[in-house]
Amino acid sequence: MVGMSLFRLIDAACNRAGEGVRTLEDLARFVLDDAAVTTSLKQLRHDLRDTAMIAWPCSVGVWSRDTSGDVGTSISTVSEQTRGGLGAIAAAAGRRAAEAIRSLEEAAKLDSPEAASTIESLRYVLYDLAAVVEQRLGASPVPQWRVCLLLTKSMCRLPWRDVLAASIDGGVDVVQLREKSLGDAELVQHVRAVLSVARGIPVIVNDRVDIAMAAGAAGVHLGQDDLSVRDARRQCGRHLFIGVSTHGPTEVAAAVEAGADYVGIGPIFASHTRPDLEPAGTGRVGESLPLLGHLPHLAIGGVSPENVAEVAASGARGVAVGRGICGVNDPLAAAQVCTDALGGIPA
Repeated sequence: MVGMSLFRLIDAACNRAGEGVRTLEDLARFVLDDAAVTTSLKQLRHDLRDTAMIAWPCSVGVWSRDTSGDVGTSISTVSEQTRGGLGAIAAAAGRRAAEAIRSLEEAAKLDSPEAASTIESLRYVLYDLAAVVEQRLGASPVPQWRVCLLLTKSMCRLPWRDVLAASIDGGVDVVQLREKSLGDAELVQHVRAVLSVARGIPVIVNDRVDIAMAAGAAGVHLGQDDLSVRDARRQCGRHLFIGVSTHGPTEVAAAVEAGADYVGIGPIFASHTRPDLEPAGTGRVGESLPLLGHLPHLAIGGVSPENVAEVAASGARGVAVGRGICGVNDPLAAAQVCTDALGGIPA
């Protein structure tokens, strides 16, 4: 009787593992259009099935199945009936598969240690693949902003507080601070001052995870030469959202895979802040968007009220603007032009 019960456990766990992995595979295939992740998940599904057949050649399948006698089919929770989005579907599928694979691993330890070791390795493979799919499908806490103000005090024609307040009135919905010359204590104080003026608009700190955490900012933006997303996460966990600057499809794909919450696409035009980078034009937006899936983005690099409509026409849903708002006499009007090009201020 114990043997038959164990066979039922193995059969059920195989089914749950296969269902969970297949859900992730379908999300990667049909939603993300990611051939590499789809192939890896398909291989994982087949490896699990083959390992189970080798470990239990006579016990896995219909001969041990008893759905009508399974007491668990009538037990459910409210959370099982709802999903908050595609990311939540991926998260649930990953958990279901991982729990089922762990059951198989424990069962294999009874009489097939080699299979148990293989199944353990496959469980670790699942963890990584499930995390990739979940992150790509909406784990990001970041909305798709329309206009990001790149705020640097020295760039402002008016007092920076007036520039910030006016730009927010004009529709700016996120602020990124660029202050490389300030010492740590002064920078923390400045971030806090910006937060007091921002009236709830998210404030991002350039480069410095520690300063963003200390000052209570919403996020940090990393360049290609800064901390990796993985190392930044070790410092801040999910307390900050993390953006990454990219300069072409290869870096976009790497940022997505690393788990960035949003991506900067650029440089679109020549920029005073990064004259060393060759402007790519609006075509960079088109070549980057297919790699992003649902991940938010900001087109950056020389974007201004004069050219923002061209950037929006290329498919960009969000832009980052520095001198074009900070360095003018009427930052409110400049911000409004940019916001209107991206669809106006939401009602």
